[in-house]
Amino acid sequence: MDLLELREKIDTIDAQIVELYERRMEISRQVAEYKINTGKKVLDRQREQEKLAKVKNLTHNAFNRRGVEELFEQIMSMSRKLQYQLLTQKGSLGKLPFIGVDALETNHTRVVFQGAEGAYSQEAMMRYFGDRINSFHVDSFRDAMNAIDEGSADFAVLPIENSTAGIVNEIYDLLQEYENYIVGEQIIKIEHCLLGVKGASIEDIRTVYSHPQSLMQSAKYLAQKDWQQISMQNNAFAARKVAQEGDRTQAAIAGEHAAGIYGLEVLQRQINHSDTNSTRFIIVTNQKIFQKDAKKVSICFEVPHESGSLYHMLSHFIYNNLNMTKIESRPIEDRNWEYRFFIDFEGNLADSAVKNALRGLREEARNMKILGNY
Repeated sequence: MDLLELREKIDTIDAQIVELYERRMEISRQVAEYKINTGKKVLDRQREQEKLAKVKNLTHNAFNRRGVEELFEQIMSMSRKLQYQLLTQKGSLGKLPFIGVDALETNHTRVVFQGAEGAYSQEAMMRYFGDRINSFHVDSFRDAMNAIDEGSADFAVLPIENSTAGIVNEIYDLLQEYENYIVGEQIIKIEHCLLGVKGASIEDIRTVYSHPQSLMQSAKYLAQKDWQQISMQNNAFAARKVAQEGDRTQAAIAGEHAAGIYGLEVLQRQINHSDTNSTRFIIVTNQKIFQKDAKKVSICFEVPHESGSLYHMLSHFIYNNLNMTKIESRPIEDRNWEYRFFIDFEGNLADSAVKNALRGLREEARNMKILGNY
C-alpha cells in the first residue's frame, strides 16, 4: 500500500472511533442522570481501576497496553467532566459556602499589617483602604493571621509575592493553615531608598540595615560600597533602629514613606537594580465573602502521589476554558516528598465554568480549599 491508501484507512478507523466515543458519552450522560437521582458520587476509583485492567488485557503487546491505559484514562476523565457539568446544570452541585457582596466595608474598619510604621505593607494598606480606617501593626505574619482569626482585626494586609524575589513561602503555608480568605490585592512598586539620620552623608555610612530581600535587591549598589550589611526582620524596623540610635554611620534601606515617619533623610533614591520591582499584597479576612465583580480565584489542593495525578487536576481548567495564571508548590509537613499546590486562575465563584471545575477538583483532589475570590 502507498501512503495515501494507509491514510485513508486511518481516516476510516478515526471516523469509527469518533462515532463510538459519542455513543459512549451519551451513555455517560445517562449515568450522570442516574447519579443525580441517587446521589451517587461521580468518581468511582475502584471501578476505574478495574476497567483499566480489563481493557489493557485486551491488547497484544506492552506498548499497546500502555497506550490503551492512557487512552482510557482520558476517555473516563472526559466522562467525569461531562457528569460534573450535568450536575452543575441540574443544580446538584450544592452551594459554595461563599457569599457575594457588592463591596467590602472599608470605613472605620480595623486593619492589621505586619512590620512597623513605614513598612511597605502599611503603604499597601493605605492605597487599598484609604485613611478612614483603624490600623495597627504586629511583629509577624502569624500574628496578623491570628488577629483576624480572633476578630481583633477585620482585615490583614500581607505580602505574598515579589516580582524579583518570588513568593513569600510563609504566607502560602498560613493561608492553608488558617480559615482566613483573600478578598483583595494591592500591587506596590518597590523603590528602595538609602535612609540616614539628619545631617548624615553617604560618605559617613559604615553599616546598612534592611530585610534580606531588600539587601539582595540592592546588591549592585551595595557592591560598590565597603559597608557591613545586617539583616533585619522588616525594612521599617531597620529605619526605626537607625532613627532611634541617631548614629551618622548607620543607614537603612527602606521606602521613602519610612523616611517621613521616622524623620530620616533620603541619601539616595532607587538603589534597587530593577525598575520593575513590585510586591503583590493580599487583603485577607476571616469571612467567606467575595466581591461580585471579582475576577481571580485562588485555591490549594493535594494530589495522590502517583503518575499523572497533577495532570488530571489541571485538565479541569482546560476543559472548562479557564485561564490558569499561577501555580506554586509547597512541601507538606511530615510527608516527605509530597507537595501542596497553590493555583490562581481567572474567574468568579458565581460562574458555572468555575463551579464545574471546582466540583471536579473537590471530587478528585485531596483537601482542596478555596483561598479566595478577588
